[in-house]
Amino acid sequence: MLKFLLPVDGSDTSNRAVAEFIKLLDWYREKPEIHLLNVQFPQRGNVALFIDKESIDLYHREEGMKGLQAARRLLDRAGIACGFHITVGNPEEMIVRYAKEIACDQIVIGPRGFGAVRGLLLGSVASKVMQLSTVPVLLIK
Repeated sequence: MLKFLLPVDGSDTSNRAVAEFIKLLDWYREKPEIHLLNVQFPQRGNVALFIDKESIDLYHREEGMKGLQAARRLLDRAGIACGFHITVGNPEEMIVRYAKEIACDQIVIGPRGFGAVRGLLLGSVASKVMQLSTVPVLLIK
């Protein structure tokens, strides 16, 4: 069975990519195993000096669940089961690392899901994922 990783952040671009990907699932003989991934940015500065690790972890989990919510709902409405995961770190690196860890056959990503301003300044997450990944990347507009 094919295994696909869909990085999502709750943005319109990210959700459109999931919706368009759902339409493409008829291309496959059998339904692939779908994994959603939300990457949270680590807390900056001295946050850990004032807030305990459990609270920071809870914050990342809550924010990650918000980022996954729309994509999970889209897949659920289409009757497609999925696993979902939340991690903390640099989005490009974490997407590529996670795809390797769970042995994905393909990464499916929208072109600018992780913030248009950041994408304009540093290059889009999707572009960096395509450069770093040894796993094939399907870019869905």
